[in-house]
Amino acid sequence: MKITIERGLLLKVLTHIQSIVERRNTIPILSNVKLDAPGGQLSLNATDMDLDIVETVPADIGRKGSTTAPAHTLFDIVRKLPDGAQVELDASGENLKISSGRSRFTLTCLPVEDFPVLSGGELPHKFTLASSDLKNLIDRTRFAISTEETRYYLNGIYLHTVQRKGVSVLRSVATDGHRLACVDVPLPEGAAGMPGVIVPRKAVQELRKLIDDLDGEVGVSLSDTKIRFSFDGAVLTSKLIDGTFPDYDRVIPTDNDKVLEVNTQQFREAVDRVSAISVERSRAVKMSLSNGMLTLSVSSPDNDTATEEIPVAYDAGAIEIGFNARYLLDIAQQIDGEEARFNLADAASPTLVQDKDDTTALYVLMPMRV
Repeated sequence: MKITIERGLLLKVLTHIQSIVERRNTIPILSNVKLDAPGGQLSLNATDMDLDIVETVPADIGRKGSTTAPAHTLFDIVRKLPDGAQVELDASGENLKISSGRSRFTLTCLPVEDFPVLSGGELPHKFTLASSDLKNLIDRTRFAISTEETRYYLNGIYLHTVQRKGVSVLRSVATDGHRLACVDVPLPEGAAGMPGVIVPRKAVQELRKLIDDLDGEVGVSLSDTKIRFSFDGAVLTSKLIDGTFPDYDRVIPTDNDKVLEVNTQQFREAVDRVSAISVERSRAVKMSLSNGMLTLSVSSPDNDTATEEIPVAYDAGAIEIGFNARYLLDIAQQIDGEEARFNLADAASPTLVQDKDDTTALYVLMPMRV
């Protein structure tokens, strides 16, 4: 294999590729990226056996062929080459020679036959999703994905179809047991009948990076065990989490009768300010509500205190309730509208948070004792 490719083009793909490859691998071939040049374009493939990416870019092919090379080393080399440089990759035998300007590198390759194939195979459920909808499903829920490995079935986003007010929607849900995020987008054509699937955290993170600049549509195909996203010369295939997502409907409160409406930006900034004195172990913010006024207060173990008052729309009975400041800020940052609405019951019950003008997303937050 012998190809010439522009450095910026190769670097962009290698940036995506190398983040999937684990730094430590017991199977040597998994540290490598597979390069395949069938003619007119270069295809790069990396996998960690759970997640697989194939990305294709145009290249000048001097000699067709394929090889594998250490992913992180190749990325570091290309990253350090000057902007606009032409990079020549020449693979013969067990070596890959990289040339650019006066720089020369030789990397040891592993056999292509050893590289595992994860991306093949037909997946029965297929539909197309606007990239803006996919970003919405990810961005407004991924902060609530659990990192607790013992409850592995919470280590991803639960993607499924539901009926909301008589209309079918595609919904993503994430929860870590302390907070829950739930977002709906219109159901794409062909998605009806798809199984509910849990997309792992790493797949969610890598997919979001890949579609960051995408303005078109994403092809989605899935089975009970795998999901594949295809777009713009890239194909990302991931195994799904083999587990049952909990019945999250049971924790979404429906009869919280105390309604608080507050300016989102004012609230966000005030929480951020008062939480400056809190320590990591007990980031509790107390919200005290009485007619038309919200008082936020924090105290630290060293007896430092902070309070701030915000005028709000609230006319129910007085209530004091505590929340983790980080969780409160995470949810407030998801609300784009001018006003946030809190539906509260009492100091011990879950609170429902929504954008006053957008009911397609909802958040549930468990209180803390303060």
